[in-house]
Amino acid sequence: MATARALATMAIFLLVALSTSHIASSLRPGLGVCRASGYLPGKSGNCEKSNDPDCCEDGKRYPQYHCSPPVTATTKAVLTLNSFEKGKDGGGPSECDNAYHSDKEMVVALSTGWFKNMARCGHRIKITANGKSVYAKVVDECDSVYGCDEDHNYEPPCADNIVDASPAVWNALGLDQNVGMEGITWSDE
Repeated sequence: MATARALATMAIFLLVALSTSHIASSLRPGLGVCRASGYLPGKSGNCEKSNDPDCCEDGKRYPQYHCSPPVTATTKAVLTLNSFEKGKDGGGPSECDNAYHSDKEMVVALSTGWFKNMARCGHRIKITANGKSVYAKVVDECDSVYGCDEDHNYEPPCADNIVDASPAVWNALGLDQNVGMEGITWSDE
């Protein structure tokens, strides 16, 4: 009888241990997940607020990403609003062509990992949201490593999953610019 109880207790213990191990492993990020590579100390400054950006705060730590999630036929991302015009919240000229772009142009900046050291410059990507799809040209990087300085409008580094789009893209998708962030999917054309 004592042996049967001991075996039953051991079996329950093993089941609990295996269940706990399975739950823990299922919560661990899988392959292709991007993790923060470090943290940038915040520094506030003259943050131009035309599109209601998040501005850096002194002493706050912001995650930095050298990678982005894998690109698929329907890559999930967050669409953010950005002006690429001179003097607006986009900061300096676009990295791909060292030029500014009108808010009427269908242009985007991609998080560092997706930007791939300028490899997507000039490429069109397909963006889908709100039951609509549009094409926009990649002209800039939404820097996921650096920020909180004049070149980045004193905004923190971008997350690893950002498609930063001009007002023209938002309008074409029928999205409310006052929201400023929208879940989308995108893919290479």
